[in-house]
Amino acid sequence: MIEKINNLKKEILDKLSEIKDSKALADLEVFYLGRKGEFTKILRDISNVVPEKRAAMGKAANQIKKEIQEKVNEFKMQFESKETQEGEEDITLPGVKFETGHLHPITQLQYEMEDLFTSMGFMTLSGPELESDYYNFEAINIPPYHPARDTQDTFYIDSKNKEGENDLVMRTHTSSVQVRAMQKHGAPLKAIVPGRVFRSEATDVRHEHTFYQVEGFVIDRDITFSHMKGILELVGKKLFGPETKIRMRPKYYPFVEPGSNGEYTCFLCHGKGCNLCKKTGWLEILGSGMIHPNVLRAGGIDPDEYQGYAFGFGLNRLAQLRYKTDDVRLFNSGDLKFIKQF
Repeated sequence: MIEKINNLKKEILDKLSEIKDSKALADLEVFYLGRKGEFTKILRDISNVVPEKRAAMGKAANQIKKEIQEKVNEFKMQFESKETQEGEEDITLPGVKFETGHLHPITQLQYEMEDLFTSMGFMTLSGPELESDYYNFEAINIPPYHPARDTQDTFYIDSKNKEGENDLVMRTHTSSVQVRAMQKHGAPLKAIVPGRVFRSEATDVRHEHTFYQVEGFVIDRDITFSHMKGILELVGKKLFGPETKIRMRPKYYPFVEPGSNGEYTCFLCHGKGCNLCKKTGWLEILGSGMIHPNVLRAGGIDPDEYQGYAFGFGLNRLAQLRYKTDDVRLFNSGDLKFIKQF
């Protein structure tokens, strides 16, 4: 019996020397030392040995089993140590901080404008960036001979309508949503339309081919120019501080009559004159005016019953002024070193 146990011990130790991983070691331990293992079966046979030899044989067998188990445990510790070094993380090490982003400065400015106008009862609308020639030009009283339709100002899409003409453009302004909104919502109506627009033009420190605008318009009975001026004064104070003033100067836009430029006192010099405002004390920020009757008619609204005003400004231009950057193209450059400043 003892000889049989010693032979099994040698067999186990020989196989232990060939073990390469913890999975094989676990299988070996179960096969030989488990409840139904080969070594366990031999130990059970000791009960059949004559009584005078049973005690001594049982003691010797248990000692051999203990030696084998200790050897198995040594191998276990070796494999666990190796696996920790090769792949397991040390949970005592300090964690790795994941970098998080933030809203783009133009998006921040857009949300600020949306909050301001929604607090005054304006809806926030959106429209397609790929627009029809009708809504982008014709519906808002921009005739075919207007220079804004020229190829140097507009991206035309190579897709023809039934008449065989190119009918789709990348919208040149968010004013294209005006008539869409009138047709859908009717009057009275108060809305702003923030969004991305596109123009086929050379870029420089103050101009981009892709930029963001906010269009706003109000349509109701007995609307006057003074209503528009009051709203735009409030916008200026929100953007540039409570002491900001506005002045309106006549300017032609085909979709409004009369039309006006909106200029705010320079936030840098407070109207005294500096390089930013070219020594004038004023910053030209927006275009505005009373909605042209032809635009109201295109939207299905009777201009004899309703009047309205519209205004628009460029968010890129506002961001450039607010953050005092010398090149508007930086906002769309994808340069994280620049964007992370805001």
